[in-house]
Amino acid sequence: MNRFLDHTGGVLTLVSLTATVVWGLIAADRLLLTPRARLLAQAVHRATAAGALGFLLAHIGVKVAESHASPGALLPFSGGLRGQAGLIGLGALAACLTVLAGATGALRRVFAGKSRTAHLWRALHACAYPAWCAALLHGLKAGRSPSPWVTACYALCLTAVACALVLRLRRAHRARPDGAGPAGPSGTAGAARTAAPSPAAAHCARTARHGLPRARSAPPRPAAHGATGRAR
Repeated sequence: MNRFLDHTGGVLTLVSLTATVVWGLIAADRLLLTPRARLLAQAVHRATAAGALGFLLAHIGVKVAESHASPGALLPFSGGLRGQAGLIGLGALAACLTVLAGATGALRRVFAGKSRTAHLWRALHACAYPAWCAALLHGLKAGRSPSPWVTACYALCLTAVACALVLRLRRAHRARPDGAGPAGPSGTAGAARTAAPSPAAAHCARTARHGLPRARSAPPRPAAHGATGRAR
């Protein structure tokens, strides 16, 4: 069992982390998914995150037990920034960021429900993206040369995350309103332009309420002097 986890623990961790990132991007979609589908995607996202954390703990435990790494290597870049020590530091950094993203996911109701801490929660939970990148580099370069099937798994992981991220960005771009002013279609400027009627519309409204204005009668013209003299 230890030998199996020694050879495949890192790969299983990366595959689980990839599934977590992909399902997280899918669960964030609000255009195509129904509320029930989003709840299902979030459940899969949490399940794959739990699997990634479990495989990560097993991977670290086996490496320390087999004396392939010291407990001090859990501190990112404690052994240096170059060579094999730097690659192990990337793995330690990926592990720390993965744990941080998992912890913020578990405490989502505490942070995300408040407007003041929602942005902080998103920033901390987004640590899963650099964690995935660091784990990918760590798995490809650290340790033994990867087998062809391991390289194929890493390529599939990279393709899956890239496709999910591109689709997410395209949907977010399509969701932006076109032709909106600086404040957007529901902003202050747009609302002011919509609420303020034109002068012609205001005149028609006043006419409909009060009726047409009465025409003023012309003043009587004074009689001519010639006509007055003849009448006399």
